[in-house]
Amino acid sequence: MLVKEAPAPPKAEVRAKALKAREMVLRGIHSHKKKLDLAPRRKKLNHYAFTKLPLTTESAMKKTEDDNTLVFIMDVKANRHQIKQAVKKLYDIDVTKVNTRVRSDGEKSVYVWLAPDYNVLDVATKIGII
Repeated sequence: MLVKEAPAPPKAEVRAKALKAREMVLRGIHSHKKKLDLAPRRKKLNHYAFTKLPLTTESAMKKTEDDNTLVFIMDVKANRHQIKQAVKKLYDIDVTKVNTRVRSDGEKSVYVWLAPDYNVLDVATKIGII
């Protein structure tokens, strides 16, 4: 039994098909990338969302008394500049330095050094840590 092959399509038809496929790719129909306008926007964190809680453990209280430092747990996405602004705005205090570390449980621990003209115990009492 002989099987007949289909005749080859004319060259013009092949070219039109290729052009149509190229046009679809350029239009982005066959693109696998996500559309930018469909991606949900990330919520911006404000100063209140940064600060989760002040740390009141024994080691944190020792650091408070000895080094003029307040210790907070803050959002992991917050950077030092944002943390400094948040503490300044929320508690009306000047910050000298900010140290951060991500703890093993995934929380960000923040050490905030106050300016020398601020008494850390007064600030801690005002916040409600002590």
